[in-house]
Amino acid sequence: MAKTAATGALVERIAQDVQAGRFVPGMWLKQIDMQERYGTNRSDIRRALETLAHKRLLQYVPNRGYYVYEADDKRTAEILQIRVMLETSAAEFIIASTTPKKTDALRALAETFERQISTGTIVEIYEANLAFHKALLTLSGNQQLVELVDELRLKTSPAPTSQWSTRLRIEQSSREHFEMVGAIAARDVRRLQSVIRTHIEQSAIPK
Repeated sequence: MAKTAATGALVERIAQDVQAGRFVPGMWLKQIDMQERYGTNRSDIRRALETLAHKRLLQYVPNRGYYVYEADDKRTAEILQIRVMLETSAAEFIIASTTPKKTDALRALAETFERQISTGTIVEIYEANLAFHKALLTLSGNQQLVELVDELRLKTSPAPTSQWSTRLRIEQSSREHFEMVGAIAARDVRRLQSVIRTHIEQSAIPK
């Protein structure tokens, strides 16, 4: 289903309200109420909610509707621990298989994320972050790992509603992206492992 400019703007407005806590975790979003709140039609609301569910800012339950992601702290901590195990273990393979060209491409994605902090929408920042992390893990040469981590991400709260509660937190994520690139360029496995661990674990820090 094509997304119009109007729908894109609506997606961003709802995303901002989710991030600002105007819709509390676990809250069901009734389409009729959303139409009234945003002054638009049912079709645009439905497309916007579908987009946000695809990006994990909302969750969808068939035959019930959409609700704001509600994190399970214990489950989240366990999933993040699994990610630390997997992604720090991947560091050795990332550095072994990288090339200057691949490192430059990863740096360009880090720069895109940094730029989006100032000029992009919440959704654009979110997508730039995912692009960086997917490219990072792709350097390991193991597509199954990339897909597994993608699946694990789906089981935890997305960054805009968890660790990105302030601009400082987003900027911290950006700095860590560049630190990872620097470690790869220096072929420093331990440094890369340390930054990856810090980057993942800071997701669990309360807002």
